[in-house]
Amino acid sequence: MYCWDKPQFFGVKAAAANIGHSAGDYTTEQFLEDYPQFFNPAGNFLGSLPMLEEIIRMANVSIQPDKWLDSWRYAVGLYAAHYATLSLRGYAASNETPQQAAASGALVGMVKSATLGDASVTYDTAAITAGTEDWGDLNSTTYGQILANRAKLIGMGGTLAL
Repeated sequence: MYCWDKPQFFGVKAAAANIGHSAGDYTTEQFLEDYPQFFNPAGNFLGSLPMLEEIIRMANVSIQPDKWLDSWRYAVGLYAAHYATLSLRGYAASNETPQQAAASGALVGMVKSATLGDASVTYDTAAITAGTEDWGDLNSTTYGQILANRAKLIGMGGTLAL
C-alpha cells in the first residue's frame, strides 16, 4: 500500500525495518593487517586468493558501515575471518579421489567422546552454540561466534544479511 500522492512516506517501511543499503570498502590489504594468521610470511593468502576476494566482497555488503559505525572494521574483519576459516577447512591444493574431495567439506564440532579400539570419535557442538542457535554457520568458528554476539549486543540481528 503506497501513498503516491504523499512522497514523504516513500521508504518509511525500509527505514522502520532498519535495513540499509550501504556497502563498505574493506580490502584484502586490511584483512592481511588485521588477521595475519591467514597469510604466509611473504603476505600471500594461504588458500585461494579469488575466494578471499569474494569473501571480502560479501563482507562489504553484508556488514553495513552505517549500522555498525565505529565497530564496522572489527565486524567486517570477523566476517571475513569466519568465512576464510570455513574456506580453508575445505581447502586442498588437489585431491586424488572424489572421496578425498568430499571429505574436505565434512562438518566437525567439539569432541564429545573418543574410543581408541576401532577408532571412534563423536562430536558435539551444543555447548558452543547455546545462545546463537539461529545464527547458522556463524557458530562454526570463533570469529563467527564473536560476530554473532557483537551483532546481538548492538541490536543488529535483523540486518546482518547472510
